[in-house]
Amino acid sequence: MLKVQLTNFICNYNLENFGHEKTLIFSNSLGTNLSMWEDNIDVLSHQFNILRYDKRGHGESTIHQDKVSIAELGNDVIELLNYLKLDKVYFCGLSIGGLIGQWLGINHPSRFEKIVISNTAAKIGNEEGWGARVKQVTENGLGSILIPTAERWFSPDYRAKNPDKVQEILHHFKANSLQGYTACCYAVAAADFREQLYNLDVPLLIIAGIQDEVTTLADGKFIQKHTPIANLVTLDAAHLSNVEHPEEFAKHIIHFTEH
Repeated sequence: MLKVQLTNFICNYNLENFGHEKTLIFSNSLGTNLSMWEDNIDVLSHQFNILRYDKRGHGESTIHQDKVSIAELGNDVIELLNYLKLDKVYFCGLSIGGLIGQWLGINHPSRFEKIVISNTAAKIGNEEGWGARVKQVTENGLGSILIPTAERWFSPDYRAKNPDKVQEILHHFKANSLQGYTACCYAVAAADFREQLYNLDVPLLIIAGIQDEVTTLADGKFIQKHTPIANLVTLDAAHLSNVEHPEEFAKHIIHFTEH
């Protein structure tokens, strides 16, 4: 792993150069680190150089704020690309990473060939719900929501068949900075792109999980309907669809970027 001092934090990142012309940057979901993409890399390494990073307050990246915005998190991506002298890349973000992808497509379309957003929505939840989440973890710690997090992130079948993988991801979740987690909760709570999607004219792929109760298939269809150039595919998964179906997830990205 490598680290770079960006404007507001020290960013932990990993750039794997497989000798391709195309580079794909991954943006993680809330409460995860860059390892969440590990099982997708093998398939994608035949087509892309892979750039992964930890957003502020996640994994090994630092944070110095109690609240951040999606715009700030999006600008972090641009700053990292500038530092690495990557002019135009492919982007894939899941959940909050999908919110970041929407912001980037609206505000920095020239930097992206195509954008993939997975298990996300133009608006995720409401401020009351996110406020309750922040209160819960502030008073009781991230460990207090491990069970509901597992239930949101993984389908019952996946949890039953892959207990070790579930526990590994929950371990990473609990190890995150509480400040980083709650700061990004505020970012999700405030984000609302429902009236801006018509400005997102970068070719867009939406991946939705049909068992995802956090960001539903209906949320994906809403984005598709209101975005100029969008395709929608589904996976039989809950919220972390890239983990439940890593190879199929990767193949959807490859198909989208080749056509």
